[in-house]
This record gives sequence, structure tokens and C-alpha cells, in this order.
Amino acid sequence: MNKANKTVTIAYGDGIGPEILNSTIEILKESGVNLNYEEVQLGEKVYKKGIRSGIEPEAWDVIRRNKVLLKAPITTPQGEGVKSLNVTMRKTLGLYANVRPCISYYPFVWTKHPDMDVVIVRENEEDTYGGIEHRQTFEVYQCLKLITLPGTERIVRYAFEYARKNNRKKVTCFTKDNIMKLTDGLFHDVFKEVAKEYSDIESENLIVDIGTARLADTPEMFDVIVTPNLYGDIISDVAAQISGSVGLAGSANIGSECAMFEAIHGSAPDIAGKNIANPSGLIRAAVMMLVHLGQSEIASRIHNAWLRTLEDGVHTADIYNPEVSKKQVNTDQFTAAVIDRLGEKPTQLPVAGYPKGSKKLSINLTLSRGNDKPSKKSVRELHGVDVFVYWEPEDPDKLAEMLKGATQSDLKLKMITNRGTKVWPDGIKETFCTDHWRCRFIPEKGKINQFDIINLLEDLTKGKIDIIKTENLYEFDNKRAFSLGQGE
Repeated sequence: MNKANKTVTIAYGDGIGPEILNSTIEILKESGVNLNYEEVQLGEKVYKKGIRSGIEPEAWDVIRRNKVLLKAPITTPQGEGVKSLNVTMRKTLGLYANVRPCISYYPFVWTKHPDMDVVIVRENEEDTYGGIEHRQTFEVYQCLKLITLPGTERIVRYAFEYARKNNRKKVTCFTKDNIMKLTDGLFHDVFKEVAKEYSDIESENLIVDIGTARLADTPEMFDVIVTPNLYGDIISDVAAQISGSVGLAGSANIGSECAMFEAIHGSAPDIAGKNIANPSGLIRAAVMMLVHLGQSEIASRIHNAWLRTLEDGVHTADIYNPEVSKKQVNTDQFTAAVIDRLGEKPTQLPVAGYPKGSKKLSINLTLSRGNDKPSKKSVRELHGVDVFVYWEPEDPDKLAEMLKGATQSDLKLKMITNRGTKVWPDGIKETFCTDHWRCRFIPEKGKINQFDIINLLEDLTKGKIDIIKTENLYEFDNKRAFSLGQGE
């Protein structure tokens, strides 16, 4: 028998959320699981109270105390600058690993890919999901992409540890480092370095565009995929859809302290209250939660009952197919069918089984900062500065003359780009320009310091140059740590 009951936090969410969470909890209770539930309110009702975060302050205390949250889908209001609560929770609770198994249940759920069994391990906190955006001119908007060494090492190590623990044979990394050579380049470099420590697991890297195309066409060539946040968000939905249905996929969000489990689909308000929603995604998420909690026997029991229900052709409307389905059922009927099959196993689909005493994966950082190991410090030297300015789209030669005439600094104008493309010196008239210009200043000789940059900015301001922002240019261990202009 399992030990004393564990308390998990639950949130009923919005739209179909209450229906599918009720279904999932009913199955959990009938399975013999040892769990207590403590409810918090998240999402639309909280937003309507005027709380723009979508979560009440006391809810954080409950979630942090119980460490585990089983969450139904929520609705985030569109527009008005409201942040996604899902992203806020992942980042605030440090849920760095998003794990999404995407498996084919052919022939009982139709798919073109009957042998598909892919797990997407998505970095969950960084990349463009920092949500750091600015409107800088009348024509240009900016979103910052942040990739860190410790964040990358942590997710890459998690992917390899997950593969090893679950008897997976290969980990594939998706990046776009042929274009983003510093950010995605870091992700790829860390992947290659960590892969050396896992000689028992095959590793490969693919550029994300061809990788996604191959995933959509031949998913059976993949096993575990690890990737930065934005790519992971996109390809996990692609993978779930081509496996048969987004509605069947669960998702785990894992951190060093807390974990959150959810279906990957949305709140589907158009079918809310009609008792027709498929609870499978949240049921699968609950199974992942039980494995995380070490209740592996119950996890296997529920998973196998769910598989047997699919095999028996008891299907909700979203996956009903007259050629293989035997009975179309509503949410309550599907729930009852799974409960009736507790203790049974599938006869055609692979039987689910989880090792006893499953525990959280332990991730120790060695390339970056660790528990008791300081990171190796590179030598960092200031090399110059990029000054971004607002100026109407005119001849960049005129802007260059204005900039050079405004300052007598030792920092000299080397290049002007527009949307990343070099337009001075030696630009061509066909290059389309906006009102947002990057002006690179480099010393003719010698080293510079922050005061040199301050003096440059003071001169430019006195010269009526409209400065938007600056980015310092550094070299680390005598290696350039900033991008060149396209065409430079």
C-alpha cells in the first residue's frame, strides 16, 4: 500500500475545465490513489475581479506549499496588455522543463503515423517568452530573445536524464543557429557538450525548419526532442496533432521544487457545459503527475484502463470514427468507461508500465553555476557600442554625416544597419529601410570604458540625435560576442 495521502493543488479553470477536471478526479478516486485535493481559483473569474495576473496572491501560497498542481485549461483575456497566466506560473515557480509525450494510438485513433512515439522536452522559461517587448519608433517593435547558459544546460541535461530513465535511445536538438549564432548557437554548443556525457544515447542536431518538416512527415525517426521555448511550443502542438489529436496529449511542467500538470489544449469555451469534451488530455496529465509523485502502480492502472477504453472503441465525438469506433459517448460516459476498465490492460496497444518508486530527476549543473561549483569566469572586455537611433527613412549617408559631425569621441562610427542589414558604408538604394537605425561605434585604437560611452551619448544628444537605446559590445576571451551586420 502507498504511504500517507499526498495533498495536491487543483484548479478547475475555465470553459471545459471544470468538466474534464471532475472527470479526472473521479477516475483518480476510483483508482485507489492516495491523494487529497486543495482547490485554488485561476483564470477568467480572477481576471474579472480586476486582478490582472489571473491568480490571487494567496493561491501562490497553496501551490508552493503542496508543490504539485493539477490544472484544467484557463482562458486568458485577449489584448489589454494581460500576460498569459500559464507563462507566468511556469516562470514564477521555476518550472523549467515542459514534457509532452506525443504517441500514436493507431488504429483506434486515426493517424497517418501509426508508429509515432515522440517526447518533446521544451525549455519553459526563456527565449522570447520572457515577454520583454518595446515599441521603439513609429515603425519598429522589438521582442528580446534571451538564452542563458544555466537555463540551457538544465533543460539539455533534463532531456538526456529523461531519455536514460525511460529507456529512450536518441535525443535530437532543434535550433536555428545558422541564423541566430549566439543565442541558438549557445543552445547547440551546450547540447553537444552535454551529449558527450551520455555515450549510451544517440544524439543529433537539426535546424528547426527542416527538423519540423521531418517531424511532420516522418515522426518515427525521432525519440526525444529538446529545444528552446518558442520552437518547443510550436512543434509539440504539431506532434500532438499528427499523432491523432491534440485532445489526447498531457503535459508536465517540472521544476526543482514544484511541478504543474495540464492538458495541452485550451479551454474550448464553445463546447463548455455540453458534456461532450474529451477529458483524455487531463487524464494523461494526471498519470504523469502520479509518476512524478512515485505512485507508479496507480499511474499504470489508470493509463492501461484508458488505453483499453480506446481499444474497445468507446470514443468521444472529437476522435469518433465509424470505421473503428464502436460507441460515441459524452464526457460522463467516457469517464465511466475508464473506471469500469480499471484493472484491465490493452490487448493490442502497448501496455503502460512505470518503474516502482519513480522519483524526480536530479539535475546537476557542471558547465555553468552549480550547487557548490562556481562558474568559470571568462575575460570580458568592452569593445564598442551599438547606438540605436530614431531617424526618418532617408539616405543613410546623411545620418552618418550627422553622427560623425556630432561627436569628437575616440569612438568612431564604423557601420549603420537597418533591420540588421548594413546600409552604411557602401549601402545600396534597393535596401528597404525603416525609422530605426543601429549605429556601431568602435575605437580606432586602444581600450575604452563606460565613461567613453557616456561621453559619446552626451555628444550625440547635444547634436540632436534621438537615441532609443544602446547595447555594449563585448569580447570574451578575445572572441567577438556580438553579431555582425548582414552584408558586413
